[in-house]
Amino acid sequence: MTDEQRKSITDLRHSGYGYTAIAKAVGLSKDSVKAYCRSHDLAGVLARSNAHINIATEKCLNCGKPLTQHLKVKKKKFCCPECHTTWWDSHQGQVNQRAVYHYVCPACGKEFTAYGNSHRKYCCHSCYIADRFKGGDAI
Repeated sequence: MTDEQRKSITDLRHSGYGYTAIAKAVGLSKDSVKAYCRSHDLAGVLARSNAHINIATEKCLNCGKPLTQHLKVKKKKFCCPECHTTWWDSHQGQVNQRAVYHYVCPACGKEFTAYGNSHRKYCCHSCYIADRFKGGDAI
């Protein structure tokens, strides 16, 4: 263990980080960090949860605000749902839409596409009603 690693462990422990987070940041095993902390009276301090550690400072794709990434959670791209919706609406051509399905409506015969719904049959609700309850067989 180098002097730089010892200083980093001490600083991170005083900042409230846990053994696992410190071990990942410093590049040592969790047990080495724990042993160092116990021998230098750094143990017993309530550490922050590892899920709330700022791993990287990335920016929101829409507004540019800094994002806080969390361990063991999917990386964020947006700071809020509003930014996600705004970006999606203004960049529809750049989004890789793999779940686009092409159909022909059995009621009106019109061709239509549906995104994300592989079991869709009708182009609209009125076509569904017209085809489902045709001939006055309504229950």
